[in-house]
Amino acid sequence: MILSYFDQFISPSLLGIPLIALAIVIPMSLLPTPSRRWLNNRVLSIQSQLISSFTQQMFLPINLGGHKWALFLASLMIFLLSINISGLLPYTFTPTTQLSLNLGFAVPLWLGTVLIGLRNQPTAALGHLLPEGTPVPLIPVLIIIETISLFIRPVALGVRLTANLTAGHLLIQLIATAVLVLAQTMPIVSLTAFVVLVLLNILEVAVAMIQAYVFVLLVSLYLQENV
Repeated sequence: MILSYFDQFISPSLLGIPLIALAIVIPMSLLPTPSRRWLNNRVLSIQSQLISSFTQQMFLPINLGGHKWALFLASLMIFLLSINISGLLPYTFTPTTQLSLNLGFAVPLWLGTVLIGLRNQPTAALGHLLPEGTPVPLIPVLIIIETISLFIRPVALGVRLTANLTAGHLLIQLIATAVLVLAQTMPIVSLTAFVVLVLLNILEVAVAMIQAYVFVLLVSLYLQENV
């Protein structure tokens, strides 16, 4: 029974071919694409307005040098959002529940921001490892602590996204199993569990959106420190 709960997180395959690539590409292909017309439909207008508002809010505290990342981070936000929400549909697979995929996004993005800081302002980038006014005996200890915390950032970034989505999917499956098991023996309890299940699905949609936003927001904060 325990293994069956975690079977939903196993990457699907057909004839030995992993289908995770399809799970990544298909949600993005369902998004509306802008046309060459002067006037777009309402869906495209709402999508463009949301992307514009998100980009403006995200890069408001960042210097002009970091605005080169606007297109990339906006695309990453749409990518994570589409995958997280589509993974809530029945008989679908959520690639962002895989820690390897999330670390594959987190590590290069974090490393890119660190390298930009070391190239543009090496003194300020290295100055983050030692707070101002630190007593001399504590300098070696604080440098070690700050270095460890710096290297933990991409791990925390990937684990946060994986843990939140995995916990939500497991909770949904547990409550759905309880609804089916209690349907004949205790219908009132089963109905109550079903209501909780519906509310939990609504909450998971919000969690999927928030986690995608938090992932991109933290990357932008790392960029802000190094630009």
